[in-house]
Order: sequence, then structure tokens, then C-alpha cells
Amino acid sequence: MNDDKTVMKAWTRAQSRLGRGQAMPVMVLGLAIAAIAVGQVWCVANVLACVLVPGGMPVATSALAGLVILSLLRAVVQMAADVMAARAGMKARRRLRGGVLDAILRGGPGLLRQHHTGELTALAVDRIEALDGFFSRWLPASVLWMAAPLVIGGLAAIVQPGSALIMALCGIAVPFGQALFGIGAAVASRNQFLAMTRLQARFLDRVRGIATIVLSGQTEAETRRLAAAAEELRVRTMKVLRVAFLSSASIDCAMVVALVLVALRNGSQLMTLHEQGAAATVMAAHVLRGLFVVLLVPEFFAPFRSLALAYQDRAHASGAAAAMRMLPDASTVRTAGQAVCDTGHGVAVAFEHVDFTWDAARGATLDDISFSVPAGNTLVLCGASGSGKSTIIELLLGFIQPGGGRITLNGIDMTTIMPEALVAMTSWIGQKPVLFAGTLRENILFARPDATDAQLHAALEAASADSFVASLPQGLDTFIGEGGFGLSGGQAQRVAIARAFLKDAPLVLLDEPTSHLDPATEADVFDSLRRLAANRTVILASHSAAVEGFGGQRIDLDRGRIVTSGESAS
Repeated sequence: MNDDKTVMKAWTRAQSRLGRGQAMPVMVLGLAIAAIAVGQVWCVANVLACVLVPGGMPVATSALAGLVILSLLRAVVQMAADVMAARAGMKARRRLRGGVLDAILRGGPGLLRQHHTGELTALAVDRIEALDGFFSRWLPASVLWMAAPLVIGGLAAIVQPGSALIMALCGIAVPFGQALFGIGAAVASRNQFLAMTRLQARFLDRVRGIATIVLSGQTEAETRRLAAAAEELRVRTMKVLRVAFLSSASIDCAMVVALVLVALRNGSQLMTLHEQGAAATVMAAHVLRGLFVVLLVPEFFAPFRSLALAYQDRAHASGAAAAMRMLPDASTVRTAGQAVCDTGHGVAVAFEHVDFTWDAARGATLDDISFSVPAGNTLVLCGASGSGKSTIIELLLGFIQPGGGRITLNGIDMTTIMPEALVAMTSWIGQKPVLFAGTLRENILFARPDATDAQLHAALEAASADSFVASLPQGLDTFIGEGGFGLSGGQAQRVAIARAFLKDAPLVLLDEPTSHLDPATEADVFDSLRRLAANRTVILASHSAAVEGFGGQRIDLDRGRIVTSGESAS
């Protein structure tokens, strides 16, 4: 637990350092606003002193003109500060969101095994969005709450040192109240985001499985569960607001005390002067000074109020720091070196005593796996579900690292190969191809955006996808829904094969590519895959009987161990 807190504090400090440079202009403008506020208060005090003490001093038109000018100047400076603060928040969010997305992509399927997609979505969207206030409000306020009162209090001390001392003593009490309520705010904020993440994850799951829910007659039950999750979020949100209001109330109490004490002090001095029969000019001068310090009290406490309003933003940063721990560090996923693998003569793959464990409680997923696949050859991985086939594919994709042993490509340790080079040499086709909402052309060109029309049509023909594409109303420009909605399973798989042909990578990884297809479609897809395998290194994971005719080397797996190995029937 202490280690977690240390990591969270380190992350928050690092973000503060990165954001403080962009927030510096906002801080400078904040000090300028404080100085302008003192000028405004002096002008107001001059006008009121002339009105309250008749004959004491003439109404100064310069004070009225100064008040108008300073008010306009303050509005302009405040607008500039708000614009700069918004820009600082946008730049910080852009940087953080890019880092989060990079980490999610580095983690790949291994990360999705450990965390719900709703959690990752909430982190990349809501958590990052909530940090806007940390960079645009909290960082400037964390400096201005001390610097601005020093400026205002110093100017007040020139006029009335005693009143300035009262404001300082009341101001010192504010941080203690903020610290007390701030601890509760941080805890409440983390709990609120936890409830929001649970609600998002549940809602995402239920939307994906809405057909199952309806057909199972569980609509009402799921509605009640979603309502309960929403109610939990409401309760936790109200707790956050309650703590925030209490924090603001502590500042109001300190300000009221300061106002009363400063007013009483000046009132008693004014009564003394009146009893002594002081001249009108003397009375007016004292009223001017008294009004000046009294009106300065709200301005003195304004930076404290801004800090209290921004304290919730700091609590969001603490919650985000805790959530960031789910993301993999670059060193834990793959230590990228500078090695470049020469693939001019193909790619040879070798596993050397590789171990891997997803969950220690369930035992090793892979145990002492060793094999080699010469360049241009095929390896078929066979075995029941859970035997470790997909884990071998994920290791080769670079999403996870071996717990022991090593994997080499053309004799080079995979962990030292540049990530860009690894991506360029690999094509992957999974159990269910990932198709995006868009046209067929866009989905196929996803593998190679700069491909020509001739290369695109050649890939379609090689994947035997040209026949069904030609029958579509708009051909390659036919729009398909998310997940390939509008295409059959075999058609979607042919689109994935066309992608692989278009990319033309020397290493092809196939993970149960026909598991959801009927026998006739499966046979047709395997014919296309055989053409794809020509002159490429192919590793095919499947438990289908049709794989017998694929040819190449075969390895049978059982509970993460190699049971038999040899040549596959062709």
C-alpha cells in the first residue's frame, strides 16, 4: 500500500513539473490581477470616503476614471489568463491521452486479459478529461494562494499594519482546514471514479450482450442492476460535492472573522477620533484607510477560494495516478533495442526453453517450450483450448514477454528488435477479424494505406474475395458496420486474408482462423491461406481437423507442454 502511495505521489509530482512551465504565464497574470484588484479597491475606497464624510475631501474624478480603466484592464487580463489556462489544459490532456493510448497498444491482448475494456475506456477518456482542471486551475492556484495574498497583504500593511496582521493570522488558519477536508476529497474522488468505471464496464457489457439479455428474459433484472450502479455513482458524487462545500465553508468562516475584526478595529479608532473632535479631513483620511483594508479582505481570501475550488482537481489527479498503475510500462512489455532484423531471405523463428504464466494460481501456461521454424516453412500448433496455442501467438506478436527462455527471429533475440521492424515483418489473422465501421476499401487498405489500386485488386483476387466484392451494391465502396456487420463470417475472414496479402509480410501468424466457420467455408478459407503461406514463414494455431491438409511441421500441445512434434500430413 505504501509503495502504491509512493508511485501515485511520484506520478503527480512528475505531472506537476511537466505542467508548471505551461502554467507559468497564468501565474504571472494572476499576480497582475491581484495588483489590479488592489488598485480597484483603492479607487472604490476614495469614492466612498468622499460620500461618507461630507466636506472631508472633494470627489476625485480621477478615482472614478481609474476605477473604470482598472476594471476594463482586469477583465482583459482575466480573459487572457483563462485562455492560457485552457490551452495549458488541452496540451496536457493531449500529451497524457497519447501516452495512455501508446501504453494500451503496447499492452495489446495481454492487457485486455487483465482489465475490462470499460476500465481502459474510462481511463483514456474520463480520467484524462477530468485532469483538465489539474493543469488549468490547480497548478496556478497552488502558487497563487501564497503569492497573491503576500502582494495584497504587503500593500495593506503599508496603510494599516494591524489590519494586515489580522488578515495574515486568519489566512494562516485556512490551509489547516483545506488539509483536513482535502484528505476526504481525495478519497471521495477515487471512490467516485471507481463507481463510474464499474457503471461504464457494466453498461458496455450489457450493450454488447443485449440480444442474450432479451432472449434470456433478463431485461428487468439487468435494468435494476444498472439502476443500482447508477445510484451508487450518484451517492458517491454527492459525497464529493459535500466535501467540496465544507472546504469552501472553512474559507468563508476565516474571511468573515477577518472582516469582523478589521471592521471592529477601524470602527473603534474612528469612534476615538470622533470623541476627540478630529477635523473632517482627518476623519476622511481614516475612513479611506479603513474602507481600503476592509474591502481588501475579500480580495485577500480570493486566492484561497480558488485553491479550494481547484482542490477537487488535485483529487482527480490522485485518482488518475491510481488508475494509471493498470497500464504496462514500456520495459515490462518489451525492452526495445536498436536491432534490425534482415528479412530479405525470410524469417526463421525459434523458441528456446520458453516459459510463461498468466496466473500463478492456475500454473504455467507454457512450460519449457522449444522449437524452430526455418524461413519459408510452416508450423501447425494443435491442441485443445487452453493448451497454450494463442499464448505462443501473442508472444510472437510482442504483446507479452516470456517468463523464462527467449524467442529469436533470424537468430536475433526478439526483445532487442525495434518495435517498428517487428510490426513490419508480421501479419496476423485471428479467430474473428477486426473490421471497422467504414468501406471495404478502407478496411483492406488499413494494412497498407499507400497501396495502389492494382495491388489492392491483386490482394482481393489472391484471397478469393473479388467474387463476393463484385456482387456487393457498391463494390469496394460498400459501407460495413462495426465488427464486419453486413458480412458473413467467411467474407469477413477473406477481408482479413486480403489485408495479409496486401501487407506482404514474411511472417504470418494465424490464430484459429476458421474456428467459427462451417466446413465448406472453412475448406475455402484454408485454400486461400495455403496461397498466403507460399514463400512465407507461417505459424498456424488450430484444433480443426481440416488443418491436417495444411502441411508443414506439427506440434501437439497439452497444458502448456509439447506432447508430440513432427511433420504434418499434406
